[in-house]
Amino acid sequence: MNILLIGGGGREHAIARALRLSPSSDNLYSYPGNPGIWQFAPKAEIQKFDFNFIIDFCKSNNINLVVVGPEKPLADGITDILIENGIKVFGPSKQAARLESSKGFAKDFMARHNIPTAKYKIFSEEDKKTADEYLNTCKFPLVLKADGLAAGKGVIIAQEIQSAQQTLDSMFDGLFSDAGKTVVIEEFLLGVEASILAICDGKDYITLPSSQDHKRAMDDDLGKNTGGMGAYSPAPIVTESVMNKVHEKILRPAIEGMRAEGFPFTGCLYAGLMIHDEEPKVVEFNVRFGDPETQSVLSIFEGDFAKLLYSAACGKIDTSAIKNSSNKHACCVILASEGYPDEYEKGFEITGIEEVEKTGAIVYHSGTRLNEGKLLSDGGRVLGVTGVSTTLKTALEQAYNAVRKINFSNMYFRKDIGKKAL
Repeated sequence: MNILLIGGGGREHAIARALRLSPSSDNLYSYPGNPGIWQFAPKAEIQKFDFNFIIDFCKSNNINLVVVGPEKPLADGITDILIENGIKVFGPSKQAARLESSKGFAKDFMARHNIPTAKYKIFSEEDKKTADEYLNTCKFPLVLKADGLAAGKGVIIAQEIQSAQQTLDSMFDGLFSDAGKTVVIEEFLLGVEASILAICDGKDYITLPSSQDHKRAMDDDLGKNTGGMGAYSPAPIVTESVMNKVHEKILRPAIEGMRAEGFPFTGCLYAGLMIHDEEPKVVEFNVRFGDPETQSVLSIFEGDFAKLLYSAACGKIDTSAIKNSSNKHACCVILASEGYPDEYEKGFEITGIEEVEKTGAIVYHSGTRLNEGKLLSDGGRVLGVTGVSTTLKTALEQAYNAVRKINFSNMYFRKDIGKKAL
């Protein structure tokens, strides 16, 4: 089949690699892509990121499936428009994407369907006085979330009342632009985080291996929230007992609830969990593959990934497209630009990738560009260096040995990815 992949980050690089390895995949294109993605999927001849140009490309090139990586096009309704033009899409509708594009909508949805999550209240900037009064009744630490899309950075944990009030003021004053004009205030959940990716066809679903992301910028979970500084898969905290509860209390009620409310979910439903005493609660839902979880999960995927996504987009998952026999482990370490998630410099030459790839490690491009034949850093998160092995310990060792071979100015990374699992 002919496939167009939308997106240009590390997640999309991992998706592109998995699609290219699929027996069902023929011609694979990407837009906008990046230097790593283009090794598997050449850049599509699309003039600019405009839905009409994307439709024209799909029709001209007999595209059988569009796979949408990032959340923003989904929130903007790309799936609805492509389907109206007879083009199959792996990705949810604009209505279904509200599970990520509005934290408040997601919390209310979970409340309606008895899906376990943190207690919460929602406030708009017009309710600032009421929100301040509510903060005085809360226990700390406390979590404040921008309602809208904020590139994975719109969550702030306040340790005491003063910082909570300052955070609330900053959000209402435009810290996250319009995304923070409505704020969800919720209780801080104790436990260990994990992520589950479910491939959904609107009625049914199948899960990929579990994973654990590392959101904080610095070792030992210190520093600011980021889009993710590394991940490993599978996550030992997700035992068989926990997974059974995830199916029973979270995924099935969510899929059935969305269908019952008139916006069946087709695509990848990401459940970010907090697990305490073997009881999982939802921290957040995303409506696409996680980043960097996908880099680890798809590095150990076995099966025909293209067939899996196409069958889901057609409304009936082909379970033969995935094999659950993998005994491998993967660890992805993000190499970032010093200063991320705040201001950072870019444009530095990257060396060592070819040497790393000779060792069997995988290097996913998150924020890179080419200039006169040189590969340069071009983002906050630059590379995802991923080790794959038969044990988590050796996967971690492979990843960190590979990291030492890569260099660019202002490079920084966490040195404790996967440490919790060991």
